[in-house]
This record gives sequence, C-alpha cells and structure tokens, in this order.
Amino acid sequence: MRQKDRVTKQLENQLQRRIPGQNQVAMKFSFWRFSYTLVATFSLLGLTGASGPESNIRDVELKIGIVQRFGAEPTAKLQLEATKGDRLKLKFQTGNKQQVVVTNKPVKLETQMQTLPQPAVEEVVVLGTYRTFETAEDSAKKWRSQGMEVEIAQPERWQVWAKRDVYSTPLLRRILLQNIQATNQEKAYLDTKILKQVPRVTWVVDGKHYNPNELEISTEKNLIRVNKSDKPENARLYAGRLNLQPNAYGTYTLVNQVPLETYLRGVVPYEIGTNAPTAALEAQTILARTYALRNLRRFAADNYQLCADTHCQVYYGLNGAAAKTDQAIAATRGKVLTYKNELIDALYSSTTGGVTASFSDVWNGEDRPYLRPVVDAATNLWNLSKQSLADEKNFQKFINIQQGFNESKWNVFRWRRETRLEDIIKDLQKFLLSKNSPHAKFKTIQAMAVVKRSESGRILELAVKTDISTFTLHKDEVRSAFAAPTSTLFYIEPLNKGKPELWGYAFIGGGLGHGVGLSQTGAQNLAKLGWPNQKILQFYYPGTEIKILTPEIKL
Repeated sequence: MRQKDRVTKQLENQLQRRIPGQNQVAMKFSFWRFSYTLVATFSLLGLTGASGPESNIRDVELKIGIVQRFGAEPTAKLQLEATKGDRLKLKFQTGNKQQVVVTNKPVKLETQMQTLPQPAVEEVVVLGTYRTFETAEDSAKKWRSQGMEVEIAQPERWQVWAKRDVYSTPLLRRILLQNIQATNQEKAYLDTKILKQVPRVTWVVDGKHYNPNELEISTEKNLIRVNKSDKPENARLYAGRLNLQPNAYGTYTLVNQVPLETYLRGVVPYEIGTNAPTAALEAQTILARTYALRNLRRFAADNYQLCADTHCQVYYGLNGAAAKTDQAIAATRGKVLTYKNELIDALYSSTTGGVTASFSDVWNGEDRPYLRPVVDAATNLWNLSKQSLADEKNFQKFINIQQGFNESKWNVFRWRRETRLEDIIKDLQKFLLSKNSPHAKFKTIQAMAVVKRSESGRILELAVKTDISTFTLHKDEVRSAFAAPTSTLFYIEPLNKGKPELWGYAFIGGGLGHGVGLSQTGAQNLAKLGWPNQKILQFYYPGTEIKILTPEIKL
C-alpha cells in the first residue's frame, strides 16, 4: 500500500472508532576549539588523580555557557562573589586600554536597555527549526552538501541559519531566500527584527559605574559564586574563570572556562545522583566525559562549546559535589568510550521504557552501529528479532508488560496521560507556529494515528487530520508537538467520555527522554546486580571499548 493511502486509511479507521454509529557524519574538528593543558585539576579542589600512567593524562579546558541569554529580560541580574578570603578580578577593555578592577565585595551585573541613535535591522535566513541539535546538525549537513554555508544556532529552539558573515547584506539574503523558495523549500524564511533598543550590561564597584561589552572574571582560588536570584542560598559555586560575552541573539552569555575533570564534578551528581551504586556512577562518568569531548561544536555560533542544561548535560557547578561522585571521577580519570578508536556519540537518557532506541529512531542522520535496540532487562524478557516492536500489536503488548525490566520500579517506566482535545490543539498550534508551518492555521483535529514505528517501537510517523489539511509529525517532533508524552514510546487511544464527540486522547507509553543509549535508571539496577561499569557500558553500547583519552583517539 502506498504511504499516502496507508495514512488516509488509518485516519479513517480512527474516525470510525471515534464516533459510534457514524462513518469515520562523523565530523572532524581541529584542536583550536579547545586547548590541552597540563592542569593539576584535582589538587586544587581536593581530588586525587589516578596513579601510574593515568596521572599524566592531559586535561582539556571547556567553555560552558552557564547563563546563555543574559539580558533577554530587561530586569535580569547576576551577582558574582569570591569565596571567603578571596577577591574578584575583573578585566575589560575601555577603548584601546585594558582595565583591571579588583574587589572583595560582591558585584551585581544588571542589564539596561540602551536606546540606539537610529533603529538597526537584525536579520537572518532561517533554513529550519528543530527540537534537538542532532536533527539540526543533520539538516546543516544536507545544506552544506548543496554548497550552502550554514551555522547552527539556538535562539530558543535549535535552528539552522545561512551563515551570517557570508550572507552579510540584505540583498544577498533576499537573493538566497528567493533561490531557496524556488526549489520548494517552504520552511526557509527571513527573520527580521527592527531594533530600537539593545541590552547593555552595567555594574558598580566602589561607586564607579562600568558597562563594557565583554568582561573576564577570575579569582586567586579559581572559585566564583554566581547567583541569578536575590536569595543567597541559590548561589552556585563554579571552578575556573568566567567570561561575559555577546552572543548571536543580541544578548550575553556567561561562560565558565573549566577543566574537563572539574566540570564532571558539576555534572555527575546532577545527572545520576550521588546515591547511585559505584559501577553506575563510573559508567555515567565515562559517558559524561565522552559526551563533552564529542560535542564541543554545539555552540560555535556563540563562541563557546556546551550549555549547562538538558540540551547538553546538566552542569550546576560544585554545590552538589560529593565524595562518592568525586571517587568515580578519580577512578575513571581520562577514560572515554570508543568505537573503532573514535569517541562514540555518548547519548543517554533517564529511562528507556524497557527498550533502547537506534539513533535514527529519534533523529535524522546516519545510524551508529553501537546505538541499536536493546531490551532493557537483565534476562531474556523479549525477543526483538521474533517480535518486532514495529508491529502495533506487538508494541501494545510490550508496553503493557510491567515487570521484569531494569526500570520496572521506576515511576516513569510506564505512564498513561489523558488530554483534552482543546489542550492538544493548543500545543500543536504552538509547535507548528514555531516552525513557521502552513498547517498551523487549523481550528480542530479530526483524527490522529500512528503510521509507522521503528524496531524499538518508537514513533517514526504520526499523522494528524485537521479541518484544513493532513500532515505527518516525524520522530522527535512528536514530543515537541504534545505536552503529554515524555518519550516517543507510546500509542494513542481516542476518548469520548460517554459523549458522541471526541473528548481527547489517551497517551499510553513508557520512558522519559529519547531512550537512545544508556538508561540511567537501568544502569543503577544492573550495578545493584553486581555488573561492573565495563559490562554495563557494553550492554547499552554493543561493540564499544573503554580507552584512555590520547591524541590518537578521534574526536
């Protein structure tokens, strides 16, 4: 059956059931993106490096955007403070002269809107908007293959832009857009803003006011507290140095320059917790180290490397550092997960829902041989080769099994969420508007149906019939389009609630997150069963090897 006919048939079946009695690339990056330095990371902060050959492992300094869009709110404030007995050192340019201000008092950065002498035009050609960096990167790769110079940005959602310093004039941008639209690329558009005011950062030390466009912040102890609120208990402690710098969106980013091994002290406790079994902590640490090194390109458009939230890895500084996680970091120092001597795409999620996904189940792009469906259980609970979850009947049977999985005791392992049609419509319209989609003008949903699943049961295509059109949501778009599902591992049921018209839909599924690679919940169960970190990682990433980071390993 042709795809279009199959979609139509499934939607017709949904309508008939709804109302009774009616007819119904691995890219290579040069070493300029980061510097290798022989940093004694642990000596400063109370960690002990591994002994033997590993003690000579080279550390890497990272650039992490810990406050990504400072100034987006005109009342935004940041307080910077040195630790007890230390002082802040603030370095900045005034004209051609470099100035340095030293203070032992907190410094409060504020934004004020500065009126421009005349309105300024700020515009970019947006080639596509995406939920994740992975999908945006695949799109960027396709544009580059057609000879287009592009960059990936994240003003809110991830976007692919025509490279600003190449398409640098209004005429070039409009000619480019006309050529793109002539090839029926409907998603491309010109995002134009007329700016009458811009945010400027100001701060005061000893009664003197300063407003530099860039600022370097350091201390003797390499420790700085950052607080985005007025409550002292909300301050976060960061190691290393800070830079306040302009970004691509007319605001500022506060960037933490921190050695990799120290950075992990602010990641591991927040990603998997401090009470996880030792083997699970070590597996998480190896993955977090690998993930960071593999993803240094994410924010090239903004001149830093990684963010501090779930779009990268959660990084909240040293407040949550604990002896147990520090021990896991020291025990695995310099260790990364590789496939054929290359860093793997070290993706992981909270809870898989009982089966891991292939890369292409969630995002566009080439599959990774080590990211493939694995039943997330310590025993042979389900045979995917004989009972593929691409089959809807098999999938619904699988998703209703509650026991025997690594995650069975976890509260998001299985879930059912009923949502009113009005709320579904509102969420879907918002999503379509963010993508500049012509389908966003619909008023009501007539039917929805899962059209295609992957071998791991993830939704690849979900068709929606509205009053104006029928369209298909693909892969991770499904999570962006609806508030209810926390993964793409679900099925839907139309609900009438005893009335002739459609009330809404039940979303019935499992897992939290994309489900690719290691399950943080599952890894903890395997560790409790006595599995070491090597066995846990090879279970979730078949064919991989743990190695010490050396220049020979491709990033």
